[in-house]
Amino acid sequence: MLLETAFICLALNTYHEAKNQSMVGQVATAQVVMNRVADSRYPNTVCEVVKQGPKYKGSDVPVRHKCQFSWFCDGKSDEPKKDSEAWFKAQDYARIVLSGRIVLDVTEGATHYHATYVRPSWAKTKTRTTRIESHIFYRWEK
Repeated sequence: MLLETAFICLALNTYHEAKNQSMVGQVATAQVVMNRVADSRYPNTVCEVVKQGPKYKGSDVPVRHKCQFSWFCDGKSDEPKKDSEAWFKAQDYARIVLSGRIVLDVTEGATHYHATYVRPSWAKTKTRTTRIESHIFYRWEK
């Protein structure tokens, strides 16, 4: 399976969640994954965070439209266009975030985000931290 390493998991999440955004927008979505890894309320690996969600009974197949990150269980192919500039950029940004070279968390500790065109019910229970391009970010207070 393609989702095997922290790097690939983070790059795929960055690609699918924010490939049409700037470096800051893509880094922000990657930082949310890392903030979740650091939070004891979430799984403690990048791949487990990215793939988090209920599975159909007796299988490893995620329940459609119930995952933490919508692309992972939307029923569409998760394969990036390997020769696309967007996939190369997502890999670069994932590598940078994983390396720890970015010391400023542009999301201000966010553990959640959503696109500006949706209004999820959970947003009322979180602290809004910032908006970066087409995503609004939230922190889940401890």
